[in-house]
Amino acid sequence: MALLRLILNIVWLIVAGFWLAVGYAVAGVICFILIVTIPFGVASFRMANYALWPFGRELVRRSGAGAGSMVGNVIWIIVAGWWLVIGHIATAIGLAVTIIGIPMAWASLKMIPVALAPFGNEIVSSEVRREPWQI
Repeated sequence: MALLRLILNIVWLIVAGFWLAVGYAVAGVICFILIVTIPFGVASFRMANYALWPFGRELVRRSGAGAGSMVGNVIWIIVAGWWLVIGHIATAIGLAVTIIGIPMAWASLKMIPVALAPFGNEIVSSEVRREPWQI
């Protein structure tokens, strides 16, 4: 299973991951220009990391995320989130054309929740065992 994830991550990196990560990183650098938007820049860099190597990792809700996360996510959706969702859907459609691209298209669609709401979520290894009430 680990070998399959490695192969999928390498193919993903070549066909889509690198360019998605560059886009997230550019957005992060732009967000670091103003002090107020630094948290958005940090979120962009976390998403760039996830976009580079998505297989074997998943998004989970962080316990204790409060109103600040919700306000940040609303601002994020208005400013950048919906553009990122369009990009992930377009990438998924392009990848799903071939049979080998279907798992990578699924990975692109799997990134939509973090593209919409980066605050209050964290990206963890799929191998981390969680109890049912922690999901």
